[in-house]
Amino acid sequence: QVQLVESGGGLVQAGGSLRLSCAASGLLFSSHTMGWFRHVPGKEREFIATITWSNGRTCYADSVKDRFTISRDNAKNTAYLHLHSLKPEDTAVYYCAARSSSSCSYSALGYNYWGQGTQVTVSS
Repeated sequence: QVQLVESGGGLVQAGGSLRLSCAASGLLFSSHTMGWFRHVPGKEREFIATITWSNGRTCYADSVKDRFTISRDNAKNTAYLHLHSLKPEDTAVYYCAARSSSSCSYSALGYNYWGQGTQVTVSS
């Protein structure tokens, strides 16, 4: 079965950095577009970034595009989200997701598989 396992979350001070990882198994990673979302209780799940499988095209939410970077390593079946210049409002549970279509999708509905999430907490 498909598994997406996030790691790398934690507590960081404002202005700091983190690298989140998403290890995938049970699917052909090189043929799946990978995305990152985040969720804060009481709010809808928010799109962060995605990277397509065919040409590595990246798409970002406006709120993070100058601070976060998505990447992937097909040899390791792993996607990454590099978070820089973190702000307290970035505090959330971060989820990775996968979809077979090679296009950017900004909607959670466009993704077939999801991880369990990793908590990122940014202190002021």
